[in-house]
Amino acid sequence: MDNKISKIGVFTSGGDAPGMNAAIRAVVRACTYYKKSCVGIMRGYEGMIEGDIMKLDARSVGNIIQRGGTILKSARSKEFRTAEGRAKAYDHIKKQGIDALIAIGGDGTFTGLNKFYQEYNIPSICIPGTIDNDLAGTDYTIGYDTATNTAVEAIDRIRDTALSHNRLFFIEVMGRHSGYIAMNSGIAGGAAAIICPEESMSFDELYALLGEGVKTNKKSNLIVVAEGSKIGGAHALAQQVAERTDYFDIKVTVLGHLQRGGTPTYFDRVLASQMGVGAVEGLFNNEFDTMVGVRNRKIVYNKFDDVVGKHHDIDDESFRIAKILSI
Repeated sequence: MDNKISKIGVFTSGGDAPGMNAAIRAVVRACTYYKKSCVGIMRGYEGMIEGDIMKLDARSVGNIIQRGGTILKSARSKEFRTAEGRAKAYDHIKKQGIDALIAIGGDGTFTGLNKFYQEYNIPSICIPGTIDNDLAGTDYTIGYDTATNTAVEAIDRIRDTALSHNRLFFIEVMGRHSGYIAMNSGIAGGAAAIICPEESMSFDELYALLGEGVKTNKKSNLIVVAEGSKIGGAHALAQQVAERTDYFDIKVTVLGHLQRGGTPTYFDRVLASQMGVGAVEGLFNNEFDTMVGVRNRKIVYNKFDDVVGKHHDIDDESFRIAKILSI
């Protein structure tokens, strides 16, 4: 264990994800357990630049494990992308006596901390917190399970009204570059089709699939669409179908930021707790410039170069299963 680290700064950055508070709690309590100090940096890199930093201890993170969002707030910082902005941040880090940093966020957060480490050699480690589950180096990211469960619950409710009126629903879920939420909420929700950024399904193929449902007297259809679909979002696809036929009673639901909020599931709370402790212990064992992850239920450490800009791809088996079940 590296006893040179006595004070750790933790912050959240980028899009919020359910379970971030559980990760903050785990980091703070692990620091307390190992008799180290911990401070929270508010609003990510913006707070680092402005010196908006507060002391955290085991009691100050009580009763937050079940809360969505992040008590440390989050923001995206244009200034931190500049050398001058990072210099300001470094000045505040040194003034506060912070020896190491733990960031909770996604790819953009990791990229910023990697740059900061290269310039100032501050021991640092990242915890993957993003609902998209799109980061390489880990089986799951914090927030993904909760967001997917939220989407499934919404799809189940929409199915009730779809069946009552024989309607065709296009349901748009989050995922600009990743179809994980769409794929798994679609399979769990019994979708007739799932449109993901990773898949090459054309509109004509989708329309043909709907036609097959008409031939077999399918009473309702639910199409789950990731917001980053290459053939268009839910509104665009609904409009294209309406332009070709008036057979369907078409409705559109965009779940949007509903998926970011709410109480984190037990899975996300446990995952965040494991990663939070793993991040602190990683710093003590010289796992610098890394991202903590979980592979086969075990904590692993990935060098930034192996994960930044890399994508956690949906496996082919999921696409195969979705196709079989869409009939």
